[in-house]
Formats: sequence, C-alpha cells, structure tokens
Amino acid sequence: MNAIAISKNTRFRRCALVAGAVLLTLPCLSGSHDAAPQKPAAPQTPRNQGLEQAQIQPQTPAPAPAHARSRHHWYEIGRASWYGSIFQGHETASGEDFDMNAMTCAHRSLPMGSMVKVTNLRNHKSVVVRVNDRGPIAESRIVDLSYAAARMLGFSRRGTAPVRLELVSGPQLAQMAFPDSSR
Repeated sequence: MNAIAISKNTRFRRCALVAGAVLLTLPCLSGSHDAAPQKPAAPQTPRNQGLEQAQIQPQTPAPAPAHARSRHHWYEIGRASWYGSIFQGHETASGEDFDMNAMTCAHRSLPMGSMVKVTNLRNHKSVVVRVNDRGPIAESRIVDLSYAAARMLGFSRRGTAPVRLELVSGPQLAQMAFPDSSR
C-alpha cells in the first residue's frame, strides 16, 4: 500500500479516536466550578474603623451561575444496527409485540419507555425512539433500532451506522410533536 493512501476504515478509526479524545477533554476545558468548592471571603471592615466598631454582616452565598446549575445530559456514541421482519410480532423485553414500522429501539441499560434522540453521525439526520427492548446482541453495537428508525436515519441498506444517543426528558419531551397513533 502506498504510504499516503489510507483505507477508509483506518481514516474512520482515526477520526473516531480524535473525536473521542476531544469529547473526553471538553468537560475539563469547560471551566466547571464543581471541582473545588470555594471558601467564602472573609468579611471586610472599613479602613477608618477598628474591629470592635465594624458591623459584620452575615454573608449569603451568591446564586450559582446558570451553567453550574444545569446538569450534564446523558449521551453515548457508538455503532447502531437495526432489526426488522425476522422479529416482527415477537414479544419484546417490555412485553409488547415488536413492530418493525414503529420508532423503537433496544438498549442494554436505559429504562424501558425512555425516549432517546438518535443522530446518524454520517448524515446528521435525527429521530426520537422509545426503548422497548433489551439488546443489541452484538457487543460492538450500542443500540438496535427498528427498521423504520434506521430507514429515517438513512442506513437501512447499509446495516450499521455511527450514531450519537441522547436521552430526551423534561421540557424537551414536552415540546415534541408525536404523530397520531390512533390510525
């Protein structure tokens, strides 16, 4: 092989390694104030008064800045695969029947019923799916998506894709528009 020519797999692995390193160092560079609690400042006295004359006011802690109050959200990066017609109608770990045309997924540890935003890192398409099964079976995968979710993300023909999973909760979930499932 030519020294300059690099296979696509090697290039992808290098990019994934660099991206992983960057993601691991971002929390360290964000300037988080959680690392070391600061001691309250000593009360200041006016220069023209002695200690006995100075009124020491009780200090109230300043409210935490907005970025310190917000909690870090959960995410996971890895490879996704999909499953479809072979499992159609079979019972999932949640007890419901698997529907390959529903927007669902199988994850090893997230609670059943969790809503997860899945983003294909190749084309940046995103969908929100509901966890209704346990899996994937393959150790190299982080999630198994239904055929419908894989089709929406654009990798149903390819079989697998690099993805980012983000847990959707609270206000994000309340603002989502879900299709009418009564049809």
